[in-house]
Amino acid sequence: MAKHSQSLAPLFRIDKRSQMSMQEQIRRRVIEAIYAEVFPPGKRLPSSRKLASELGVSRNTVFLAYQQLIAEGHIEARERSGLYVPEAAQARRLVAPSQSNKTRTPALSGALARRLPQRTGGSPGFQCPPDWQKFRYPFIEGRYDRSLFPIAEWREASRLALAASEVDQWSLDNGEVDDPALVEEIRTKLLPRRGITARPDELLITVGEQQALFLAIQLLVNKASRVAVEEPGLPELRALLAMREAELVHQPVDDKGILVDSRLEDCELVCVSASRQRPTGVTLSAERRRALLDMAEARDFLILEDDFECEMNYLGSAVPALRSLDGGERVVYVASLSKVLAPGVRLGYMVAAPEIIAEARRLRDLTTRRPSPNNQRAAAFFLSLGHYDAMMRRLTRVCAERLIALRDALNHYRPLSIAVAPVEGGTSYWVRGPEGMDAQAVIRAAETRGILIEPADHWFAEAPKAQTMFRLGVTSLAAPAIRKGIAELSMAMRALAEAGSDDHPSFHVLAGSELHDRLAGATLLYKTVYGDPCTIELHADGRMTGQAGYAGEDRDAGRWWVDGDQWVRQWRNWAFGEVLGFSVAIEGDLLLWLDQAGHVVDQAVLASAPLTV
Repeated sequence: MAKHSQSLAPLFRIDKRSQMSMQEQIRRRVIEAIYAEVFPPGKRLPSSRKLASELGVSRNTVFLAYQQLIAEGHIEARERSGLYVPEAAQARRLVAPSQSNKTRTPALSGALARRLPQRTGGSPGFQCPPDWQKFRYPFIEGRYDRSLFPIAEWREASRLALAASEVDQWSLDNGEVDDPALVEEIRTKLLPRRGITARPDELLITVGEQQALFLAIQLLVNKASRVAVEEPGLPELRALLAMREAELVHQPVDDKGILVDSRLEDCELVCVSASRQRPTGVTLSAERRRALLDMAEARDFLILEDDFECEMNYLGSAVPALRSLDGGERVVYVASLSKVLAPGVRLGYMVAAPEIIAEARRLRDLTTRRPSPNNQRAAAFFLSLGHYDAMMRRLTRVCAERLIALRDALNHYRPLSIAVAPVEGGTSYWVRGPEGMDAQAVIRAAETRGILIEPADHWFAEAPKAQTMFRLGVTSLAAPAIRKGIAELSMAMRALAEAGSDDHPSFHVLAGSELHDRLAGATLLYKTVYGDPCTIELHADGRMTGQAGYAGEDRDAGRWWVDGDQWVRQWRNWAFGEVLGFSVAIEGDLLLWLDQAGHVVDQAVLASAPLTV
C-alpha cells in the first residue's frame, strides 16, 4: 500500500470545466503517463476504484476509460492480478524520452549547410504577437473572434459527411480525384457569383489559397521568367517567386489598383489581387481591368488573379473577376472558401485552362496529394445546405458594421492628417499618415495604450516607402470598441506629434464677433478621411447643412454657433452627433480647425464668404 500512497490527482489533471468528457481526459492522461514512462512497461496501474477516489469521479467513468484503453491495446488485464502496461509498449518507442532529453542533434557541417537553398524574399509577413487577445484594441486583420465561426452548421455538415454511405464514397482510392460533390457546388454556386463558368476539368481543389498560389508559380515561373507583382503586395507571394529566382517587377498600386503601363509589357506573368488588393483593399478599376487583359493578349503573357475577399463588397457594387471577362482564358484564378472557415478547413481552389489544371493536379499529388476528402465532403454539405450563404450574409452584415464604424471613427477623430485608401468592402483600412510621420513610433505609442496595429513595411519590397503607413483591421473587434480604440489612437498620435515638435506655425486665430462674421453664410469644401468630397454650408441663422459623396448621397444637417473664441458645431448624425468646439484660423482660402494646443486637426477650403463693406 505504501507504494500507492502518493496522490495521482496532479498527474491526471482532470478539468471538470473542459468540453472533453471525463473518460476522454482519463484515457489521454494514462497514455501520456505510459509514454513518459511514469507507468513503464510491466507496471501495474491503479485500480478503477482507487483512481476514481483520487479524482473525485465515479468508478464507472474510470472503468469505461480503462476498457477503451484495453480494447486499443494501450494496457492489458491480467486475470486476478489487475491492469498493467504491456511489455510491447517499449518497442513502440524509437527513442526513450530520457535519452532524447540528454542528446542534442549536431549542427549541419559547412558542406551540408551550403546545400540548403538560401532564404530569399525577405520576411514572409507580419508576425502577430501570440498574446494579441490581451490587447484592449487589437486592430489586426484576419484574427477573427470565435463568434463568427459557424460551429453548429459545420458540425452538421461534418456529421453528414461521416455517414457510412458517405465514407464509402469519399474514402475510395480514386486516383486523387477531387470530391465531385464539392467541385459541383463550387462550379454552380460560388463561381457564378464572380461571373465565372468552368467545367470540372478546369477546377482544382487545394489545401487553402496559399497552395494554389504555390502550384501556379511552380508551373508557370522559372529562373528566366520576368514577373510583375503589386507594390505594396503579398510578401508570401514575393517569397514564392524568389524561390524560383524569377526577375521581379514591383509595379506600383494607387487608389485604382495596379498601374497598367509599359513596365508590364515584357513580363511573362502579372500577379494581381483585383477585387481587393492586398494590402490596401482598393479595387482594380474597370478601365484598368480591360487594359490589363488587352495587354496580356497583345504581349502574350498570363495573369495570376488572387481573388481575395471576393464576396465582401458592401460599400460598392461587386466587380466581376478578371477570369470572367473577354480574354479571361489567360487568367489563372485562385480563391478560397471564406477565411472564417480557413483556420479549420483550409480549402481553396484554382480555375484555369484544363492543361494547367492537369499539370497542377500532378504537382499537388506529388506533394500533399488531394486535400482531406472528409473535409471536402463536409464542405460540399455545408454549401448544399445553404450554410455558406447564411454565414456570408451574417459575416457581411457584421463586417460592414465594423468597417463603417472604423471609417466614421477615423473621420471623426482624424488623428493627425491621415488618409485612407478608398475601399468598397473588406475588413481593413490602409492608413497613410502625413509626410514625416514615423509609423513605427506610432505603433509603439499605441501599444502603451493597449492598441495593436499592423505595420506596413513587410508589404513593400522596399521598406522605406512604408515609414508613414500602417493597417487597421476590424475582424477581431466588435463595433462599439472600434470607436474607443480610434479615440485612444488619436490621442497617442497627437501626443507623439507634440513631443516631437517644439515650435508650431503661427496663425491668426479668429475671435468673437470676427469669427461669426467670417463664417456666417460660408461654404466649406471638405474631404473626408476616406477621400469622399463633402460640402458644408454655414447659414447665417446658425443652421448647418452638409452633403458628402460624389453624388451628394450622404446628407445631414445640424447647427453651429460661436462660444467665446471657439466655433462650435453639432450634426444630427455625422460625427456621432457630438458637440465639438475648435479655434479657427483662415490662411488665404484655407480654413484651419485648431485644438487647444494650437495644432491643426482638420482643414477645408473656404469657397465663399459673406460680402464685407
